[in-house]
Amino acid sequence: MSQDGDGIDLDTSLGYLLKEAASALRTAMEAVLRPLGMTITHYSCLELLAQRPGLSNSELARGAFVTRQSMNVLLQALERDGSVTRAAEAPVGKALPTRLTEVGRTRLAAATAAVRSVEVRMLDGLSADDRAQALRLLRSMVRALRSGPRDVPTVTGRD
Repeated sequence: MSQDGDGIDLDTSLGYLLKEAASALRTAMEAVLRPLGMTITHYSCLELLAQRPGLSNSELARGAFVTRQSMNVLLQALERDGSVTRAAEAPVGKALPTRLTEVGRTRLAAATAAVRSVEVRMLDGLSADDRAQALRLLRSMVRALRSGPRDVPTVTGRD
């Protein structure tokens, strides 16, 4: 509990520490991607396409945690620079499947090496068991949050 008795003690809040870790990770990733002319979303899009060729704009947006509109703007830029191709017409429905080109694969390889260096730095000093436990715990937290709210007592006022 915080000093005034209300709120969250930031020194012991796991949620706050996760946010701080996510912010530090983002900053470190941005620093290694910037010299490559990429953003985290740019890298995420290329990585998703390498692992799941043919994803649509909507699927890429969900995977990169951005809006469909933002992803569409990025895909147009990636098409212009030769990193991806999209079908002129949708094979089914309206979704245009997107694929990496050789240029995109080359750019992704450089970005992956840069991002991997950040992850290695982040995990330095952790044993294999620590890493496995961290993965298990974080996955459990994500599952719990995605399963929806449990019965949470509401505060109606002070006694």
